[in-house]
Amino acid sequence: MIRLSAKSRYAVSALLHLAIHNPVGAVPLAEVSDCQGISMSYVDQIFWRLRRAGLVKGTPGPGGGYRLGRPPEGISIGEVITLMDGEGLPRRLGSDLDEAVWTTLSQRIGAFLDGITLADFAARPDIREALDRQYSGRQWRCDVCGALSSRRGQSLAGAP
Repeated sequence: MIRLSAKSRYAVSALLHLAIHNPVGAVPLAEVSDCQGISMSYVDQIFWRLRRAGLVKGTPGPGGGYRLGRPPEGISIGEVITLMDGEGLPRRLGSDLDEAVWTTLSQRIGAFLDGITLADFAARPDIREALDRQYSGRQWRCDVCGALSSRRGQSLAGAP
């Protein structure tokens, strides 16, 4: 059965942050930590796994950070959750009926989540509105998502 842990939720949020910023360059992990409200040590753990799976690529040095390893259209929410939490049913769910029902339900949920990509979320107006609300009241905000950022003045051509 698909389990949705804090780690998978944070991984999806972090990747969505990268997807939204993808057109303007690499995102420092400190920015992901600050903007998404995730501790830096937890962000490091998450990005270690994401990097090993090829979902993100690092760029060292000044102006460096992380970008998506593939286009946002090619990264499904289901893939991220499976990477972070694993997959499969518990040892035994109970009766044969319980196992049959929950196996089928788990497969359908997995197929549904595999059909949703980062690009699907990044393009949604309600996601943009949520970002605006999340970062409102801050002294200076990123032109892309509203987060505090050092990217001020960069062209946003192609930004979702």
